[in-house]
Amino acid sequence: MHIKRIHSWTKNYKKAVQIQQELSKSVIIRKDHGKICTVAGADVSYDKHSDRVFAAVIVFAINKKLEKIEEATAIEKARFPYIPGLLSFREAPVLLKSFKKLKTEPDIIVFDGQGIAHPRFFGIASHIGVILDKPAIGCAKSCLVGEYSEVENNVGANSRLIYNDKTVGVALRTKLNTNPVFVSVGHKTDLSFAIQFILKICRGYRIPEPVRQAHLLVNTLRMQNLKNTRTI
Repeated sequence: MHIKRIHSWTKNYKKAVQIQQELSKSVIIRKDHGKICTVAGADVSYDKHSDRVFAAVIVFAINKKLEKIEEATAIEKARFPYIPGLLSFREAPVLLKSFKKLKTEPDIIVFDGQGIAHPRFFGIASHIGVILDKPAIGCAKSCLVGEYSEVENNVGANSRLIYNDKTVGVALRTKLNTNPVFVSVGHKTDLSFAIQFILKICRGYRIPEPVRQAHLLVNTLRMQNLKNTRTI
């Protein structure tokens, strides 16, 4: 995959905030996202005992079986501290390393994280979406910013997530009797499509299947790496 180098991965907090503020202007929200035949799920895991960060990306064909096409993983040392709202500066470098290994370019990417539902409207789904110039959706397990009403206990029910008087996403019920996920536009799509798409790629779990599988893969990678390190 082609990766645009649009900025350096700074270690400075103020510079990182400035980059987010500037690049948030590059986010495109639109209905015309082109033909969507493949989807990539992306996730990151941390080693509690070191500064290593692990990433996994899995590409699927969008069909009834969600057939797996390709997967890629990467490991790097963290370049930025763990700061909510700036996690893309910690996670994006290792994720991009994974994306670079892919031979199959996904038509859309779903991240375990935020899109524009972010203090500066530029979470990791927006950040990597802009860098890769791909449609992207954020599907987070927790709410970072904004307020929402209680979501009915029906699959597909949702409540608008409001931040600074703007709709930045939704709390979406993807499974009965579980907490909602928080869906927001990352890049080159719109909220209506993002909601429909997340529901389409769920397979009986709270988390959409591409992200769930990426989560399983990255945790396997982390545990194997930890085991290998201990046996050296």
